[in-house]
Amino acid sequence: MGPIYTGISWILRAWHSLWDKIGLDGLWLGTTWDWILAIVFLVLTVRVIIFPLFVKQIRSQRAMQALQPQLKALQEKHKGDRETLQREMMELYRREKANPLMGCLPLLLQMPIFFGVFHIVKRMTPANLGLADADKMLYGWPVSQFNSAADAKLFGVSIGATFTGYGTGAMILCGVLGVVMIATTYMTSRQMILKTGWSEDPQQRMLQKIMLYGIPATLIVSAVAFPLGLIIYWTTSNLFSLGQQMWVLKKYPPPKVAGAKAEPKPVDPELAKALAPKVGAKPANPKRKTVKKNVG
Repeated sequence: MGPIYTGISWILRAWHSLWDKIGLDGLWLGTTWDWILAIVFLVLTVRVIIFPLFVKQIRSQRAMQALQPQLKALQEKHKGDRETLQREMMELYRREKANPLMGCLPLLLQMPIFFGVFHIVKRMTPANLGLADADKMLYGWPVSQFNSAADAKLFGVSIGATFTGYGTGAMILCGVLGVVMIATTYMTSRQMILKTGWSEDPQQRMLQKIMLYGIPATLIVSAVAFPLGLIIYWTTSNLFSLGQQMWVLKKYPPPKVAGAKAEPKPVDPELAKALAPKVGAKPANPKRKTVKKNVG
């Protein structure tokens, strides 16, 4: 993990230096905005880097959606024969060049980055101001910049603070942002599933349920141990995901389901005007059939 720690530290320090040059150094509203913005733009940097993979994820999900009718037919055909069903499904994926694991790739790539941010932010606490210079300089940090980061705050609370052990202010701020973090994590997964639909593949459906319910549920417990800076990172990442997914899902809409009703075509305004009844004209009556009476 050393190279990941070093890379994250470099990006974080680069953004901090930029905001310092702009003049955002110092404390305002109990907040060191240069470090808060450095964390926010660390998120943006990471998300821009993995954006091509996110597009591939959407395309893979669209390909999987297009296979849903065939997957459903295989499930009906091989009901009760799980081994044959799995073999036929793998053959279908291979033939159609669809990869069911691609949907998890962006998340898997983000996990090492997440643990790297957790490690770096956890070092950014006033308790570490007394470390030896050699320890402060780990992962390429200059001593002066490490001291500045260790003293960074959001509304008077250290960004290395956690829910417990740092006073009432930290408890309130970490609690509020923790709730936002959990809610936005659920919203990002829900947004994706609502647009793509539940998979017919049992394994894919299980992954969707884990993404929708499992991860937010684990955050309820683990968020207590997250430092404030990491909560800021995760929440910012979720908010970015909501906007990114909205744009990408609009650009790559779900495939049309076979047999679905086509949307009505718009009526030509000129044609509608020509067919409209004229003002004062009597409505046309349908032709009436006359029945001749037989005279006996």
